[in-house]
Amino acid sequence: MNLEEKKKQLRELYDQYEREVAEFKKAAACEIGCADCCIDVGNIDITTLEGIIIHKRITTFEELIQAEIKERLAQNKLEREEKKLSRCAFLNEDKMCIIYDIRPFSCRQLYSVKRCNGEPPTIHRQAVEMGKQIREKIQQLDFAGYSGHISYILYLLDKDKFRKNYLSGKFEPKKIMDFGKSHGILINRYLRK
Repeated sequence: MNLEEKKKQLRELYDQYEREVAEFKKAAACEIGCADCCIDVGNIDITTLEGIIIHKRITTFEELIQAEIKERLAQNKLEREEKKLSRCAFLNEDKMCIIYDIRPFSCRQLYSVKRCNGEPPTIHRQAVEMGKQIREKIQQLDFAGYSGHISYILYLLDKDKFRKNYLSGKFEPKKIMDFGKSHGILINRYLRK
């Protein structure tokens, strides 16, 4: 399966989740400009497939914005390595996501039935369970890829050799073994099916 077919299937999985949780999300307290989940970022994990889509989008921004994003991603990675929560690198000053239309599944599944105000979101159990099932399908779709924190996956994809290997379908986990182990990177093909 080529990359474009995988992207299409990824969008279909996103849409499937939205259909399945539509009734639950009707009770969401979230609104435009509410960015609690984006400011106190806990565990926004992505697959390499999602990362390649985000990485490509970054290259379309003006150079100044690209530099700002890369700086914020580096800061996010550093804070994450220090076990700190950090503001999402893609949240602008107006508390708007600059990649909202291509945001990863970890972001898509977040909502809360009450205002968070610094607390974790309150999500229906059924929606959480549906989210787990979709996440597994996304990881299966990205069989030759990895899963991990957004700043770590984008860090790897910023390396030409890693990105080219991934895009060509090469699977070489030994090349990132040290980084992968120390940063909790998972190999999708070895995750539960």
